[in-house]
Formats: sequence, C-alpha cells, structure tokens
Amino acid sequence: MPIAEVRGARITYDDTGGEGEPVILAHGFLMDRSMFAPQVDALRATHRVITWDERGFGDTEYDGAPFTYWDSAADCLGLLDHLAIERAVVGGMSQGGFVSLRVALTAPERVLGLVLIDTQAGPEDADVLPLYQAMIDGWAAEGLSDETAEVVAGLIVGHPNLNPGWIAKWHARPAAAIAQPGTTLLTRDDVHDRLHEITVPALVVHGEDDAAVSVAKGERLAAGLGGPTELLVVPGGTHAANLSHPAEVNAAIASFLATLPT
Repeated sequence: MPIAEVRGARITYDDTGGEGEPVILAHGFLMDRSMFAPQVDALRATHRVITWDERGFGDTEYDGAPFTYWDSAADCLGLLDHLAIERAVVGGMSQGGFVSLRVALTAPERVLGLVLIDTQAGPEDADVLPLYQAMIDGWAAEGLSDETAEVVAGLIVGHPNLNPGWIAKWHARPAAAIAQPGTTLLTRDDVHDRLHEITVPALVVHGEDDAAVSVAKGERLAAGLGGPTELLVVPGGTHAANLSHPAEVNAAIASFLATLPT
C-alpha cells in the first residue's frame, strides 16, 4: 500500500504504472479510492491510473486539523509531485470533483483535461444545510445509526447491491472522524464565477437519477466551463454513476481520453 508524505499527511494511493498518459481520480464524500475499481480496470491498459484517499477518508492519515477543498487540491498536486508527474488528466466524483475543479484553478498548467462525475461548482443548498449538519453532528457524537446509514447510502451510492459494502465501511470507522470532513463539505465556497478560467477539455458525467446533486447542477457546471466540454447524462445513473453504470461511464471516459492531445 503506497504512501506519500504530502503537506503533513500520509496519503495512501494506488498507481497502475505504465507508459500511458496519467489519470488521477479523487473519490466522493464518505467513499475511498476503491470506488474507482471499475474505471481502473477499464483504463489501465492504455493509461497510468492513480487513485488516492483524501484527508478524512480511507487509509490516509492526517492530524485532524481543519482543511478546505483548496487544501485537498494542494494534496493532489503534491501527490503528482511525489510521483514525478508533470501533467495529468484530473478527475473525481462529487467531492472529488470539487477537488478537481480547484486543482485546475490552482495549477492549470498541470491539467491535461478534466473528468467530472456527479459533481457541481456551488455550495450546498441552504435548505438542506441544517439537515446535513444535524446528521453529521449526530453521527459524530452518537455513532452511525442503521436508519441514517440507509438514507446516506441511498443518496450517495443508490444501488441495493452496493450499499451494504459501503455501510459496513462507515460503521468500521471511528464515528468522530466524520466531523471535520463534514465541516469541509458543508462550508465549501462557490466557484461558479471562476469556471470560465478553466479552458482545458472536460467531460461532465451525471447520473439521471442522482439524488444528491441534481442534473441541473451538472448542466450548469458544464455550461460554465471555459473549454470544450462534453456532457453525458447517464440514464438511470445514481450519484455514483461510475459504480451504478460502469460500462456507460467507462466508455465515455475512454472516448474522451482518446480525444486529448498526447
């Protein structure tokens, strides 16, 4: 299990290696690098695929201090430095998309293209903030209830065959560990007014049945980006469309990557 010492964190990652163009993928909130297993399997023959655990999730270790998605973007760039990768296709799902957008805004010269899955450029809607905050507070203080776990899995994963495995992972983690990542999620800034600065090619993939981030938000993201952008709405796709409909998502990513200059 490779570990990179980056900005005071011990970031755990997987790297297929190889001579292909590098693709680095960041996972969603409450997920970890394993969520991209279908994409790694599909792309590793043609690309070097790196997946990593962000602060607060998976096997990555950090000191528990407050952080923002700009910090996570710096972590991603630090991991690329660790791997001696000058430029890469940068992508992510949901929270990973928040990070990827900020990587592109921080260091556009490092980004060959963007793959943005079920994500958006804005903050959480004001009407759901109290509900989400109460859920995170209760989880951190009292542990994850079975009822809350089912609701969260329905929002984030949305697939009956996949939900139980992720719920088991959430139960296995210290309950208090959710607090700081939850704060980061719910207090993130709005980058809509900077999307025009991102001029690299982008693929925006959104599940038609995404219960956490509406298709309209994905459409707004795609419309705001400043470079050539392809939007794919996956029929029946959930918030984790790359898991619920891997064949469709993998085909779209492979097609997009084939269009990028080498």
